[in-house]
Amino acid sequence: MHSRFRVRGAAVIIVVILLSCVLSVAGLAQVRQRFWARYEREMQDPVDDPPDAGRKGDFALGRLRYQSSYDRGNYRWRWGIDANRGDRLFIGLLSRLTRIDAEPIETIIDIDSDDVFNLPFLVAISIGDWKVSPAQGARLRQYFERGGFLLVDDFHNEREWANFMAGMHQIDPRAEAEELAGDDPAFHVIFDLNERIRVPGANVVHGSLIERGGIVPHWRAIRDSKGRMMVAISFNQDLGDGWEFADDPYYPERYSTEAIRIGTSYAVYAMTH
Repeated sequence: MHSRFRVRGAAVIIVVILLSCVLSVAGLAQVRQRFWARYEREMQDPVDDPPDAGRKGDFALGRLRYQSSYDRGNYRWRWGIDANRGDRLFIGLLSRLTRIDAEPIETIIDIDSDDVFNLPFLVAISIGDWKVSPAQGARLRQYFERGGFLLVDDFHNEREWANFMAGMHQIDPRAEAEELAGDDPAFHVIFDLNERIRVPGANVVHGSLIERGGIVPHWRAIRDSKGRMMVAISFNQDLGDGWEFADDPYYPERYSTEAIRIGTSYAVYAMTH
């Protein structure tokens, strides 16, 4: 064979090999695309999926994707604070501390989606800046009437409290919050939480523990007409940071432990009441 043909033949083989490699890498990248990649620009701390992402279980943590006046372009949105690293760490610990068959990743659910009815346990972070339209309020009212449960966290000061309650009044004009007593079933459903320990944000954990002027921590609830807690309220606290930094030595173990115990207690309460 003429040497010119041998050179061209070798060049073609090299091109084919390189093209195959490129296609393989592209295919692998597509397969490994993270489950909630479309929302990652709105999240504070997106992480890789575990190997069993997408596996169904008996319990799913729903992360409520609401709207806020502070949402801006490609920067993280208010609903996405602590997401999704905090959610993943909490789910993993919930599975270890209980016999709950929890799905390994959170389910992000838009406040305008009827799929919310498939998620009996929702978490909403930085809820003091949410906006709730009449249509969204009507949907969430049906959600609670069907037995849904919402844990709200990481909002501080009286302005944020008033805005949160304005959203709740779009859901139910009669909604009233109450302070949880130490003997409330939610504090004894799995652990005996006899001491109230404030869980601070990571940005104030080695300082005053006070964030955005929210001085006094509160453990509150909104109940339905039968007395069932339907909204668990962590006010002037930051359970989400306790979850997100549970494996970070900078964040004190005492606070992350309390955040996990409180979150686990609310999850078990929601499933049993």
